[in-house]
Amino acid sequence: MRIGEVAARAGVSVRALRYYEEQGLLTPARSASGQRHYPESAVDRVHLIQQMYAAGLPSRTIVRLLPCVDTGEATPAMLQLLLDERDRIDRQLGELADARDRLDTVIASTKVRSCAHQPPGTQRPGSRRPRPRLTGAAAGPPRRPS
Repeated sequence: MRIGEVAARAGVSVRALRYYEEQGLLTPARSASGQRHYPESAVDRVHLIQQMYAAGLPSRTIVRLLPCVDTGEATPAMLQLLLDERDRIDRQLGELADARDRLDTVIASTKVRSCAHQPPGTQRPGSRRPRPRLTGAAAGPPRRPS
């Protein structure tokens, strides 16, 4: 598979695939003319890489973990790294659940009401409030015709 096809099927940019290659996360074969060719498994590999990034693992850690994915085997140090990362993710999940629960509490105790003043950035698109018209000196100098 060529790089564009992998990118399309994995839902990433070609640039991301090149970055993964630079980081040692993805290794394509090269044709005689230098074109990258990926196996079918590259799409799954890209998804795994993205999941690990989303979970907060840096590329240097992902590179160290990929041999375990490929062979199903790990050294004791590698297994400990896997366990440590899983524990870190579990802690993050707990913290996210706590934040969600706090939001649920705020939502449950909040009354919805219409108010004249809304904080910046909370207005819905297209729902602009009319600005008050200024008169007299507050209005400033008259506009000149253009």
